[in-house]
Parts: sequence; C-alpha cells; structure tokens
Amino acid sequence: MLPETSVFFRTEDEKLQRVYDTAEKKCRLNLKDFGGSTVLVEGGGYEKIWLETQPMGGEMYALRSLEAARNNIGLFMRYQRADGRLPGSIQCVEGRVEPQFNKYQGFCFPFPALNLYYLIGKDGDYLEQLKDCLIRFDDCLWRTRNVSGNGLLSSFCVYDTGEDLALRYGDAPCWWERDEAPEGYEIVPMQSMDVTSWSFAARQTVARICRMQGDAAAEAWERKARTVADALRRELWDRKRGALYDRDRTGKTVDILCHNTLRCMYWGSISRRMAERFVKEHLLNPSEFRTPFPLPSVAANDPAFRNAPENNWSGQPQGLTYQRAILALERYGYSRIVTGLGEKLMDAVYANGCRFTQQYDPFTGRASLVRMTDHQPVAEDSGEAIQDAYGPTMLACLEYTAHHYGIHPHLGQVWFSLGSGTPYEYEAVFYDHRYEIRSNGQRAEIRADGKTLGSWKCGRRVVTDENGRLLRTERIEETGETI
Repeated sequence: MLPETSVFFRTEDEKLQRVYDTAEKKCRLNLKDFGGSTVLVEGGGYEKIWLETQPMGGEMYALRSLEAARNNIGLFMRYQRADGRLPGSIQCVEGRVEPQFNKYQGFCFPFPALNLYYLIGKDGDYLEQLKDCLIRFDDCLWRTRNVSGNGLLSSFCVYDTGEDLALRYGDAPCWWERDEAPEGYEIVPMQSMDVTSWSFAARQTVARICRMQGDAAAEAWERKARTVADALRRELWDRKRGALYDRDRTGKTVDILCHNTLRCMYWGSISRRMAERFVKEHLLNPSEFRTPFPLPSVAANDPAFRNAPENNWSGQPQGLTYQRAILALERYGYSRIVTGLGEKLMDAVYANGCRFTQQYDPFTGRASLVRMTDHQPVAEDSGEAIQDAYGPTMLACLEYTAHHYGIHPHLGQVWFSLGSGTPYEYEAVFYDHRYEIRSNGQRAEIRADGKTLGSWKCGRRVVTDENGRLLRTERIEETGETI
C-alpha cells in the first residue's frame, strides 16, 4: 500500500488562486487507465505518456496521486527492452498497453524516479530496480549512439530530443527506429548536448544510489559521469559565446543559439561556471531569452527564430520548458529566477482566461491556439476544439506555486517556500508527516505534525529533513537579477 499524500493551498491572491484551482481541476482530466494502471497523460490532445514529460509530470503530481506518479515511472521500467532501451512513449489502445521505440523523446527520468523512491517509503527493491534500469539504459546509449568517437552521443532524429519542427535539425527524419545511424541526411547523426547529458544524468544517479546502498562502485560511476561532462565541455562548449552548440554529422557546429543549455542544467551536466555564463549572458538577455514572456526555444535575435504558433521548437516558449526550468535553475542556485518565471507564467495563463496551452507568444504572452487533434493554428471563434489542459503547463503552474508559496519534497528533504505578498495557507502530506505553512504575507510559520518549527520573514525558503530538523535557508525572491 502506498503512503498517504495530499496537498492544500489557499491564498487571498484571487488571480493566483484561480490559476491554481483551474490547473488542479483540469489536471484530473488527464488521469487515464492504461491496462488497469492509472497514469497521467500529457494532455492537450496528447494521449500518451512520453519519456520527456510524464515521469517528471507524474512525480510533480505525486502529492495528488501517488499511484499515477508510480505508474508514470514504473511503466517505463516495466517495458524497458532487454537491450536496455527505454520506450520513448507508451500508449494504450483498446486496453492494450503498447511501448513505442521509434524515438528516444528526451529523458526527464532519473531525478523524478529517484525522488519517487522517498515518496513511496524508501522501497529498497524499487531502488535496486531503478539502478539496474539506469545502468542498462546507459549501456544501450553507448552501444548504439557513440557514433563520433569523441566522447559524445548522437541524436538520430527530430523526436529523439522532442524538438518538433526545429530548424536546427534540417532535413532529419522525425522518427528513427533502427539502432544504426541514419545516412544521407544534412545534420544527423548530430553530436548532441541532450543525448550526451542523458548519460551524465544516468551515471550520476547510479553513483548516488550506490552511495545510498553503501556500494563501493559509487566512485567509479562518479568518474564515468565526469568523463561525460568533460567531453561535453571540451567538444560542444563555446568559450567565447558562453553556450553549448551541437555539431552536425561532419563535426561542424550547428550555429543556432537554442535554449538547450538550460536543458543540460536540468540534467546537471555542466559546471557552475558554465551555467553562470549561460544564465547571465543569454537567459537574462532581453534580446535573446528574456523576452516579455521569457524562454523562447531559440534566442529571439537568432536568424533561426520563428514565432510559429503550432507545435514548433524553433521559437515560442513552451510549457514544457517552464516545467523543466525549475530543477534546471535550482540546481545551480537560481531560485530567485524560478520565482520570477513562475510569476510570468501565472500572469500569462490568467490573462488568457486560464487556458493551458503548449505555447505562448514570447512578445505578447498570448496563448497560441491550435486544434486539440493536429495542433495546427485555429481562430478562437472557429467553433473547433481548441487546445487546453496541456499537462506540462498546468503542472508547471502548480509546481511554481509550491516553489514560491508552498511545500514540496526533494530527495528526502522538505522545502518550505515562504513567498511574500498576501496571506496564504499551504498544507502537504508526504513522508508519513503533515507539513504546514501559515503566512500573513510578511512573516510565515511552519509546522510539522502540528509542532511549530519556527517563523521566518517571507521571501526565503526553509529546508528541513523529513522530521523537521533545519538544514538551511535561502532567498527565493529577487534583490538584483531579474527575469
């Protein structure tokens, strides 16, 4: 039996409350039955669970449905092939669950899978299964995607990294089922910062699990992870421009400034100095990624930028990027930027009538309206079913709330985020404990199991262990850098 989890939030900020309540309500529309297992599909017309979104999405939804969180991760491990490859997506047709191996479709898997270990009660069998899954997946990557021989792994098709219609992929195929590299294309096999970072994330997580188990192999896996990070820096990092750039099949730099260095921050594969340069020189640059509605997929001043409203990773900010940006930035100490991004997202969702779409215009914040079925642009008064309830955008709204005004679990820790402003209450149950925040908007009190742990001035995050023992505090609201 799974432990109890729940979450409750009330605020006097009417706009925030409406966005939060609507996201919670519409998220329930994405709970589906996959052959007897409850899962949270991506939604907004996407009725599958994808490796790039739904392990992360399920884990973010865990306090509302721990069963769905477990299944969103467990199904990928259950359908891992004997050769170690994980399905890029899983669908359910007439009650029959079908894993699909025609693309990798990203890898937002290691962190949420490890975080789930703590949420389900530190199940040792689950932890061992996860370690074995990651080791076999990493082995599969190096056996099939080590094309260049320079320590980098390659992407074979557009959907390997989930960047539909991205111009930087040139004439690459959308899907690629074979393990052999494609031939005769302009860009692919592409030496990829994403695919290479997957190996880093897998190896680093295996090292962490080994330490948790008292396994002496931890240091060896750390060395393997560092080897990957070294290759990424050596081969793809542009020292003059402060960003990572992929290389095409000939080794030529794909000279498009895309947001994917931020993705690498999600996987933790770059150094703090590299992250600092990308954030300060690019992410906070109004001409590039700090547009009025931030985080376009490609820098707004890059010749390859396209402000296209359909599912297109050549320009408009994506709900999925907002979802991934939380961990990416917090890994490197940029919690205050996370707070700013959350406020931008909430404002845009509210201004668009609490419609949760996949993309938003980077200059106006207007929701990009597309059909639910084929995700092509459509007029609001067309009478057609327009995209809404897109999971990554809804979950991002809920998660940004938890990281600014709430409580969330982080690898066995409890993060109490004490945002300033109007009064609010936040309660969460996990780790077999009940945690609470009571805030008047200026000062907040936190509790564990009814016991007061202390009170702090708002604008800070208080981090404790599961029993409420103080570990550290940090600022989460801006004093200088801004998004």
